Amino acid sequence: MKRIFLLMLLTLALPIATFANSIDFTDVGGTLSGGNSGLSLSGSTLVEAGNLVGTLGTVTLSTGALSNGSITMGGTFAAGGSFVITGNGADGIDKGTIFNGTFSGPETWSELTLSNGTHEYTLSGSMTGTWFTGQKVDGATVQLTINTGTGLFNGSTMISSGDTNIAGHNLRVTPTTTTPEPGSLILFGTGLAGIASVLRRKYFRA
Repeated sequence: MKRIFLLMLLTLALPIATFANSIDFTDVGGTLSGGNSGLSLSGSTLVEAGNLVGTLGTVTLSTGALSNGSITMGGTFAAGGSFVITGNGADGIDKGTIFNGTFSGPETWSELTLSNGTHEYTLSGSMTGTWFTGQKVDGATVQLTINTGTGLFNGSTMISSGDTNIAGHNLRVTPTTTTPEPGSLILFGTGLAGIASVLRRKYFRA
């Protein structure tokens, strides 16, 4: 009977989607291209979403126009553009657009000259947008480029990796698991109790 009771408890503990107030995303690769009219990222692969790891989807973005500074030595891009995270339905992630937003303030385009004379660039900015459940959320992203060598940015470079954090209320990236209603649980428990009773009678007859 103890085993039957434990079985009932385990069965009633049905999987439920995990919720969080913020979720971190990591993307790798892709091409960052553009100029004074704005930058855009394409072909970047989403590889982490919260506790999910794998080939999960894509990350794309576009900025507003360059508002000050220069495309080669760093500056800022105007608010606007877009930032989209899309899941492919693999490795436990939901399929479709997970976050669709826009840059809510200037994006910083930073150039770093290393001691060996090579260059790296960083694009960072804050965002606001809509979660796939319809909830309005906020976020921030930092996209790091691959070292461009001794040459400065000339309109196109590869992304090394990017980190994005989206904050909201009870966010999830996994498909919803239906939680049984109380009436269904009672009916299911009654059925298990009946099975336990039958097994018990068979046990004592043996």
